[in-house]
Amino acid sequence: MEITITGANYEKEVVQSDLPVLLDFWATWCGPCRMLAPIIEEIAEEYEGKIKVGKVNVDDEPGLAMRFSINSIPTVVLMKNGKIVKTSLGYRPKADIVAMFE
Repeated sequence: MEITITGANYEKEVVQSDLPVLLDFWATWCGPCRMLAPIIEEIAEEYEGKIKVGKVNVDDEPGLAMRFSINSIPTVVLMKNGKIVKTSLGYRPKADIVAMFE
């Protein structure tokens, strides 16, 4: 299941998470983001209990986008223990994203 990450729930859902967190920074107007969305959704379902998947709409959450220095979308960030472990820019096939945390 994907979780919408906001400034209000970031600390609880990401920083305090026992699981690694895959954050998808996206926007509704972004074509590559829309292409990536079903892949992110599949990963959320297939790896439920192993990884948490969060979606950050950069238009709704500019503060979080700035905090992560997001300059282009989609950007996928893997977090562990509240720290950035890996980052992937642009559209990537599912195998590339899964390889970030396996």
